[in-house]
Amino acid sequence: MTTELGGELPLLKTRPPGEHSRTFLVRHKHVAAPMGPPRASGGIVYATAAGANVVDVDGNRYVDLAAGFGAELIGHAHPAVRRALSLQSERLWHALGDLHPSDAKIAVCERLSALHPEPGAQVILGQSGSDAVSAALKTALLATGKPGVVAFGGAYHGLGYGPLAACGLRESYRAPFSAQLNQHVRFCEYPATESGAEATLAAVRGELEQRDVGAVLVEPILGRGGVIVPPAGFLLSLSTLAAEHGALLVADEIWTGLGRAGSLLASTAQSVSPDLICLGKGLGGGLPLSAVVGRRGVMAAWQRAEEVVDTSTFAGAPLACATALATLDTLAREKLVERSTRLGASWRDAIGAALTGARGITVRGAGLMVGVELGAHEGAAVRVVKALLERGYLATTGGGKREVLVLTPPLTITEPQLEAATEAVADAVREAA
Repeated sequence: MTTELGGELPLLKTRPPGEHSRTFLVRHKHVAAPMGPPRASGGIVYATAAGANVVDVDGNRYVDLAAGFGAELIGHAHPAVRRALSLQSERLWHALGDLHPSDAKIAVCERLSALHPEPGAQVILGQSGSDAVSAALKTALLATGKPGVVAFGGAYHGLGYGPLAACGLRESYRAPFSAQLNQHVRFCEYPATESGAEATLAAVRGELEQRDVGAVLVEPILGRGGVIVPPAGFLLSLSTLAAEHGALLVADEIWTGLGRAGSLLASTAQSVSPDLICLGKGLGGGLPLSAVVGRRGVMAAWQRAEEVVDTSTFAGAPLACATALATLDTLAREKLVERSTRLGASWRDAIGAALTGARGITVRGAGLMVGVELGAHEGAAVRVVKALLERGYLATTGGGKREVLVLTPPLTITEPQLEAATEAVADAVREAA
C-alpha cells in the first residue's frame, strides 16, 4: 500500500475554524445559495490534501474520516490517480459521448461490465450517484413498463428528481417538490433486526402485489440513514420477491461498493445478483464519474424504434475514466478490499471497546463503513463531529435525526491513524454526551 504522503496525525496551529477559514466562509455565505435552516458556522476551508490528510487554509492538518463523503475511496491525490490524470491530460480531455467515444471510456465500461455477476452486462455512465440512480429508474421503467418504485425509510439516493422521489431520509427534502416527483413511490421500513426483516418483506410483498412496481431500489447497507446492516438473507429474499413479481432489483452501491463495505460489491457478497447496480463516489478516484451496470437483457430495453437516450455532455469524460481505471487497478494491486474487511472489523471492535461503559452507544457497519449510534437525541452526532474537528478529525453524521456518527476513511488510511482516531472518537463522544 502506498503511504508516501497522507499518513500523518493531526497538527492544529489554531482552533478550527481559524481566522482564514472564517474569512473564506463569510465570502462563501454571500455568494452560495443558502441550504436549509441557518446554522452556526463551524466549518473549515480545504486548501490541500493527500492520502488521509487534509490541510485547511489556516495550515491545520486533519485526519480525514469522511473521505469526501466516501468519494476519496483510495485517499486524496493517490499517486496512481495523479499519474493517470497527468498522462490523460496530455492526450485527450473530451470526446463526443457515444457518437465518438474515447478509448478511456470504452476501457472503463469493459472493466465495470466485468463487475456484474452475470456475463455480458452493459453500462451507462454518468457524473454523480444521482445520475446513476436516475438512469437505473429509467431503465426499470423501460424494461418493465411499470412506474412504481419500492424504496426504504432512511434511504438516500441523491437529490435529482428521479432519486429525490425515493429519498426516505428526510421528508423535508421531498416536500417542496412533491408536485413534480414520481407519485408511484412507496416506502417500506429498512430492517435492522430479524423480526424487522420479516415485517419489511411482508410490506414489500404487499406493494408488489399491486402490480405496478417496476423497481425495488435498495442500499445493501443503509448509508446516510445510519449505517444500518440488514439481517443476513434479507437482500436475497428481497431479490427473490422482486423477480417473482416482475420488478427489477436496483442495488444502490454508490457508497457500499468498490471495497468500502469490505467487498467489491456488498450485494454480490450477500449472494445477490441485482438486475441493476449503481456505482459512484470513489469510482472516479476523486473526479466525478458514476455508472449503472445492468443485465444485458434489461439494458436491451433502451433499443427502440424511436430514439430514447440517457446521456450528458460530460458523461464518460476521458479524464474521469482514466482516473477510474487507475482506481480499479489500485484496489486490486494494493488489496484494498481485503484490507477494508480486516481493518474495518478490528476498528469497530476497538471503538466499541473504547466506548465501554458509555450508555446507549452502538457501533456497527461493514468494512471501513462505520456507524456509531449515539442514542435517540436529535443532533447528538453533530456535537460529536464538532468535538472531533477540534481534535483534528473530519467526520460526518447520519440518521434521520443526525444521531449517528458516520466514519468512512480512505481505504488507504494507516493503522496508526486509525488507532489515534479511536481514542479521539471515544473522547469526543464522552465530551458531547
